[in-house]
Amino acid sequence: MNTLGSSGVPVSELAFGGAVIGNLFTEVTDEQAHEAVTAAWESGIRYFDTAPHYGLGLSERRLGEALKAFPRAEFTVSTKVGRRLEPCTDGGDDLANAFAVPATRRRVWDFSADGVRRTLDASLERLGLDRVDVVYLHDPDEHADQAFREGYPALEKLRSEGVVGAIGAGMNQAGMLTRFVRETDVDVVLCAGRYTLLDQSALTDLLPAAVERGVSVVIGGAFNSGLLADPRPDATYNYAQAPGDLLDRALRMREVAERHGISLRAAALAFCAAHPAVTSVLVGARSAAEIRDAAEQFATPVPPAFWQELRDADLLTAEEPS
Repeated sequence: MNTLGSSGVPVSELAFGGAVIGNLFTEVTDEQAHEAVTAAWESGIRYFDTAPHYGLGLSERRLGEALKAFPRAEFTVSTKVGRRLEPCTDGGDDLANAFAVPATRRRVWDFSADGVRRTLDASLERLGLDRVDVVYLHDPDEHADQAFREGYPALEKLRSEGVVGAIGAGMNQAGMLTRFVRETDVDVVLCAGRYTLLDQSALTDLLPAAVERGVSVVIGGAFNSGLLADPRPDATYNYAQAPGDLLDRALRMREVAERHGISLRAAALAFCAAHPAVTSVLVGARSAAEIRDAAEQFATPVPPAFWQELRDADLLTAEEPS
């Protein structure tokens, strides 16, 4: 187990990402979601991440229900603030936001101090918990002023009151996360998709800054939403159709991996975990089989010769850790 920054909040090196059990893209049954969380526990995972955004609260409800079977002191839960959920009677579904759920609620961007408190209270109710361990400001890309001026101080106050153990920000970009690391006292940042075998933009500023400041980094999107898990013509990259050049790159990487007796999935996870700033790697799963496979791949040793062959083929630069 690792800990987030200086907070003392423990996290497993492999973590369960809850977006998929919120019906990301396609439906997952309650039973499948429960089995996935249970399999994660049985695989040694003790850190579980979710958010109100994921299925309009469905992920939080399902995660909370599944975790009731386990001792509260033995797992860490993170959720997020910034998207407050309000009742909605317009009908239809939420597929425009990538979740296959009825649109019974709508998201309202709100990084105000009051919004942070209200959103967290609602999350606790859905999770069935009296506390969460980590709270992230979620995707404040277009709301930087309010997030830094109101949202972050609200989280800092919650931490000082002992309501939460660790605070941070979670985004799909590295630039603003670097600002959080340098300008605030966050314990952790969650960086999705920007430190992978196909995208190392977080390596320029974010990861060095995190090491310098003693801030933990949790990596999400290790497979870039699918391409690095199973490269094929219809694979997705960052939640859209994978561009041809990146598909070709991923296929070449897979060929190298197979020559070294490992899977591309194992290599992708190992790459994310190798940097000294990285404390935990999130993996989403819609079934028990998927999360068991992720745990197996994560535990697979990657031979140094694999990284060297990637470098020799110009598929990986020499600066990346291995």
